Amino acid sequence: MHRYRSHTCGELRASDVSTDVRLSGWLHNRRDLGGILFIDLRDHYGITQLVARPGTAANEALSHLTKETVVRIDGTVVSRGADNINPELSTGEIEIEVSAVEVLGAAAQIPFTINADDGVNEERRLEYRFLDLRRERMHRNIMLRSAVISAIRHKMTALGFNEMATPILAATSPEGARDFVVPSRLNPGKFYALPQAPQQFKQLLMISGFDRYFQIAPCFRDEDARADRSPGEFYQLDVEMSFVEQEDVFQPIEKLMTELFEEFGGGRPVTSPFPRIPFRESMLKYGSDKPDLRAELELVDITDVFEGSEFKAFAGKHVRALPVPDVAAQPRKFFDGLGDFAVSLGAKGLAWVRVAEDGTLSGPIAKFLTADNVAVLTERLGLAAGHAVFFGAGDYEEVSKIMGGVRVEAAKRAGHFVEGEFRFCWIVDFPMYERDEETGKIDFSHNPFSMPQGGMNDLEEKDPLDILAWQYDIVCNGIELSSGAIRNHEPEIMLRAFEIAGYTRETVEQEFAGMLRAFRLGAPPHGGIAPGVDRIVMLLADEPNIRETIAFPLNGNAQDLMMGAPSELDESRLRELNIQLRKPVAKPAAAE
Repeated sequence: MHRYRSHTCGELRASDVSTDVRLSGWLHNRRDLGGILFIDLRDHYGITQLVARPGTAANEALSHLTKETVVRIDGTVVSRGADNINPELSTGEIEIEVSAVEVLGAAAQIPFTINADDGVNEERRLEYRFLDLRRERMHRNIMLRSAVISAIRHKMTALGFNEMATPILAATSPEGARDFVVPSRLNPGKFYALPQAPQQFKQLLMISGFDRYFQIAPCFRDEDARADRSPGEFYQLDVEMSFVEQEDVFQPIEKLMTELFEEFGGGRPVTSPFPRIPFRESMLKYGSDKPDLRAELELVDITDVFEGSEFKAFAGKHVRALPVPDVAAQPRKFFDGLGDFAVSLGAKGLAWVRVAEDGTLSGPIAKFLTADNVAVLTERLGLAAGHAVFFGAGDYEEVSKIMGGVRVEAAKRAGHFVEGEFRFCWIVDFPMYERDEETGKIDFSHNPFSMPQGGMNDLEEKDPLDILAWQYDIVCNGIELSSGAIRNHEPEIMLRAFEIAGYTRETVEQEFAGMLRAFRLGAPPHGGIAPGVDRIVMLLADEPNIRETIAFPLNGNAQDLMMGAPSELDESRLRELNIQLRKPVAKPAAAE
């Protein structure tokens, strides 16, 4: 018999009764019923119940061991009997009557419970992540991640893509976030940067003549944590294709996403086909370029209705309305609750009216609406008895953010939100440029290396704020999974695009010398996308925080509490790297 096991803890069935077996695993739980010990033994594959009779050496050994001790046991498979079957376990029809026990790895008192959620805080969980990963939910999430990545590789290869690796030690990148830098011992005073994404390398692969590339790519960005963004590092499905237009990129990625979410989504329906929503339409209708389409409500721009109005709360402001059916009869607490939610997003309040059976409006601002206002709102918003309308007024960005959040929350509270589905969409037609509110300067709004939709003609003839780019995002349930673009592969168009954003020709030639040199030596039209693997798994696992789908994540301060990173270097190592530290000066304590 094998030194450690003849079977796994998820393998034995009723057909194995009377078989002598050997199992190894962790002591998951123990119950003493009148001297008879029942032990749940756990390994990667599942749980098997053990039985140790009173007066046996096995009972004596198992009764003193702490939970999470690793043991090897020998025993015989016996039937539980019809009344004692556990349908929640794959091994629930049998148990093992233990005859011998060997301790393989003793465990001290564990800092938190493994077999139950005891409310331990996240910092403690990350400090003992190897214990946290023993929990069923976490173990399931990591195995889901593994299966998803394996499926991605298989499906991408079947779609004609070739997996290739790109460098980890690279030059600093213009991706937009801060780089992590690595000092070069052989080149004193110089630094590598860990790639924020393989953007330039994958474009260079297209210029090198490789037609369809993909990679499960590690990316490194020195940015703050969010619920859907892990600080430090993350993984993305990096994709690039040659001789393609926007729809050519959409087709394989949409097929991939549909198949992935159907395969691993637990039977939840998946949008098909994915709607294409222009950026500006998305901002007006949903208040966001990451719309959650499970909320079946839409915002309506009614700014023009109140132009010249004497109602000061709306006059001269951008005004968005949210009509909500079947809520007029709700108590005042419903309306006040949504108002409080709007305030939590930064609003000063939330105006509203409701529609009575006779079509008249009532509510806090009804008296300020003229008959013409009511007529136009009724027609444009499709108002009928039972409707309520919520209003937001202010500058465009502020109203979009607040009313976008109110839209989703109102849908949830009013029963217009569809749970248990994956609703995808493509956001398209992003503006190429935007105006910086503080400086008034024209700057890139998205990806500076995207092709403007009208090429050089639009760059020369159009107002920069009216130029659209071949840029797109893929969004699912309010989570942005990816950004992508058809690339600007023509040097003169690239130079002009950067010139509009305030970059001199000399600066662009210096900063992007490698790319421009490649473009000038025969570059095909190309484009790509890079869906986030971590976010895909987060959605499939129905987890609210991305760290629950990563084996060893950093905490919110980009620290590894388990391994003690980042750490300091001793003086000899710093000298070897030609680095002298300048630590921040402590701020003086405030006077009392």
